Amino acid sequence: MRRSTAVLSLLATLVSGSCVAAAQAFPGADGPPRGGHGRGTNILVVGVDSRAGLSAAEKNRLHVGGKGCNCTDVMMLVHLSQDERRASVVSIPRDSYVEYADIDPARLGKVNGAYAIGGGPLTVRTVEKATGLRIDHYLETGFTGFEQAVDDLGGATVCTDKPLKDENSGLDITAGTHHIGGNGALRYARARHINRPGDLGRVRRQQRLVTDLLVRLKAEGALSGPVSTARTVRTLLKSVRTDERTGLDDLVRIGWALGRLSADRTEFATVPIDIFDHRVPGVGSTLVWHKSRSEALWDALGNDRPITGDTRIQPAPKTPARTNPAGIAVRVDDAAVAAALRANGFVVTDTSQSAPSVRPEGPVVISYAAGKEEDAATLAAALPGSRLRVVPGHDTHFDVAVGTQPVRVEKVTYDRNVAEGAPVTADRLSCAGGGTGG
Repeated sequence: MRRSTAVLSLLATLVSGSCVAAAQAFPGADGPPRGGHGRGTNILVVGVDSRAGLSAAEKNRLHVGGKGCNCTDVMMLVHLSQDERRASVVSIPRDSYVEYADIDPARLGKVNGAYAIGGGPLTVRTVEKATGLRIDHYLETGFTGFEQAVDDLGGATVCTDKPLKDENSGLDITAGTHHIGGNGALRYARARHINRPGDLGRVRRQQRLVTDLLVRLKAEGALSGPVSTARTVRTLLKSVRTDERTGLDDLVRIGWALGRLSADRTEFATVPIDIFDHRVPGVGSTLVWHKSRSEALWDALGNDRPITGDTRIQPAPKTPARTNPAGIAVRVDDAAVAAALRANGFVVTDTSQSAPSVRPEGPVVISYAAGKEEDAATLAAALPGSRLRVVPGHDTHFDVAVGTQPVRVEKVTYDRNVAEGAPVTADRLSCAGGGTGG
């Protein structure tokens, strides 16, 4: 049980972008299970949104101006399988709407608020209450610790298929693959106002950052044996402190095991969400977990099973949509196709009255402006066999021109959980595996 905390030391340094660097174990960590199934080891990693102790110059350098909330800003539950041959990392969005533990009368709020009420211990018990799992270890980490650790490890690699800019975090990078230092990695991990605003996209970027750091550490031999792993662990311990039950030998053994873990044996996911903007008086906008999917997720972890490929957690739609049809405005020059796309959730304007009297030879043609490739892919999925055409200077609408070939409108399914947080193995998240995005 003690050795598993080593995984936390590495992941906490690579993932979390918040708080003062500190580690804390909760009462009973090595005692009898306090709920859940007790298979494998569960570790809760949090970053606390606090600017305490940071000078004005440090805040400016880290781009963390403003007032901290003294609440958890980043939260990941790491499950190490009993045989140590699989690691599953589940991000818990900070705005998750849950019932706090040990409060009478019962009180509900954002999961990040548990820390402000009762610190790490209440945070742990609240996560246990919400998930039904036993938490074996707990760790906090921080802004400066994160920055220093990434720098000490030689920087990080990030990749994106489009420019990423967020004034709040200070992130500003072009499309492509970039090697960045600790400061840049912190900005990348904290960015919340890119593409679709919110935590889910940020969480996926954090997962990609962790994946590529681990890929590089293994490729460079930093976790290839006891000696190299000990050197890496000592580097991490400059910015991450562990609880008193965790020694260097424990960290080396687990770090070495992590180095032997193939990318397809490391899983990442975000808790499935049902309602993305549940407004609660006095609390604000919250995220409500999808009941059956989240329960299936916790059940899989509690029974030490993989979370990827489990259709209870992530059903496989027949025709998945990359973006939400409700945000895609389309002009269609055929009444029947217009009606079918409207029923599919697209915002449709019927232009059939101005359609040509003689249809052009060939399939449906979708015309659109450059930069709208993801929405174009969603529309094309609803119109299988269609041809895409980028038109310079085109307006924000998509134009669908029906040709002589028969048209079939396919029902597409948009699930934001699929787009931003579906269970996936690390080999699909890494830059080498094509894991890009905003």
